Amino acid sequence: MEQDQRFVMKCGGSTLAALPEAFFADLQALQEEGVRPVIVHGGGPAISETLGKLGIESSFVSGLRVTTEAVLDVVEMVLAGRINKEIVRKIGASGAKALGVSGVDGQLLTAQPVANSDEIGFVGEVTDVRAEIIEGIMAMGYIPVIAPIGIDAEAQRYNINADTAAGAVASYLGVERMIVVTDVPGIMRTVDGEKRVLSSVTVAEIDEMIASGEIYGGMIPKVKAAVQCIQGRVREVVIVSGEEPQVLSRVVKEGGIGTRIIQS
Repeated sequence: MEQDQRFVMKCGGSTLAALPEAFFADLQALQEEGVRPVIVHGGGPAISETLGKLGIESSFVSGLRVTTEAVLDVVEMVLAGRINKEIVRKIGASGAKALGVSGVDGQLLTAQPVANSDEIGFVGEVTDVRAEIIEGIMAMGYIPVIAPIGIDAEAQRYNINADTAAGAVASYLGVERMIVVTDVPGIMRTVDGEKRVLSSVTVAEIDEMIASGEIYGGMIPKVKAAVQCIQGRVREVVIVSGEEPQVLSRVVKEGGIGTRIIQS
């Protein structure tokens, strides 16, 4: 399969839930044309909401959720049980075909504890991706939809940040470009008193823009998350708004939409 005929898309669970039907119709059209998307999703807000309803305390350290065994049960339930299947249903309703899995299935995502696991519990980093499982799902004509739960050799589960999971999946598949679908059109910069979307920016420039205050507020975690996707073979990440008409087709076929984040 040609590498330029496949891409990995990362999207938050709440963002995906709000996307219009036209987005999924575009996804279906790409699949019909032989393009092979792979989706890795998050679901932080839904996890927090469910934890609150169950009365389970939750906190964060350096942007990562402190994950006890009780929290991990909820993370897996929400990501693999609820959001993953919501996405599969939406894709199916568009006429496309999708198959939802978590990183636990077939040991798709092998993980190990992050360095500060003594502080944040069962949070993992990906050490291996069984790309042949993803390849097999695509070969059957389905869009893989992956929930970022990892597992180790002792069958211990791990909560994995969706951005780093997506970057690892893309790298093991040999995909050079990631698409991050969010609720903003890209990284903005004020030029002559007018806000404009930057067509491209380097990782170093992002750090400078955060330090100078040009990137601020809720945009900081969005761009930092996108930067986390740049690992291994992944050379660029494109941030786009899911509200843009035919956004995926335009990124895949034309470019020139959203903001390209490149290593250097």
